Amino acid sequence: LLGTTITISSNHWVMAWTGLEINTLAILPLISKSHHPRAIEAATKYFLVQAAASALVLFSSMTNAWHTGQWDITQLTHPVSCLILTSAIAMKLGLVPFHFWFPEVLQGSPLTTGLLLSTIMKLPPMALLFMTSPSLNPTLLTTMAILSTALGGWMGLNQTQTRKILAFSSISHLGWMAIIVIYNPKLTLLNFYLYALMTST
Repeated sequence: LLGTTITISSNHWVMAWTGLEINTLAILPLISKSHHPRAIEAATKYFLVQAAASALVLFSSMTNAWHTGQWDITQLTHPVSCLILTSAIAMKLGLVPFHFWFPEVLQGSPLTTGLLLSTIMKLPPMALLFMTSPSLNPTLLTTMAILSTALGGWMGLNQTQTRKILAFSSISHLGWMAIIVIYNPKLTLLNFYLYALMTST
C-alpha cells in the first residue's frame, strides 16, 4: 500500500520509481510464501521482469532529464524517452509482447496473491500510464493494445486452469485500457476500477 501510494502521489520520477520498487519487494514474499518450487520460480520471474521494467523507467526519465533538465512526470517530451517509457509500462502491466511472465507468475501464486497481482499491483503502472498518457508513443501503444486484446482473448480460450484464464483475461482488459488512454484517460480509470471489481469477485 505504501509503494502504491508513493507512486500515485509523486510527480518526480525518482519517487515514482521508489514506489514501484517497494511494491515489487513487498509482493515477493507473498508469492514465494508456500516454499513450493513453482512458487519460488514464479517469484524469481516476477522479480526479474519488474526489475528490468523499473530500470527502463529510470533510464527513460534520466534520458529525458539529460535532454530537458526536467524530472517532472508530466514533462516527458524527448521522443526516445517516450518510446522507452511506453515499453517499460507495457512490461510492468504485462501487455503483449511483454506478457509471457504474467500467466506463469499467476499460475505459481496462491489465489489471494493472484488477486493482489492482478488488481492492486497493476494500479501504480496504471497511474503512470494515466499521468504520462499525453507523452507516450501512440503508435507503439496502439499496436501493443490491439495485440493484447486479440492475444488475451485467443489464448484464454485455450486454458483449463482458472488462474491462467484470469491472467489472459487481465492481458485482454489491459489492452482495452491502453488503447482508450490515448483518447480518454478518465475512461481508462473507470475501466480499471470495473476490471478490479470483476476480478475480485
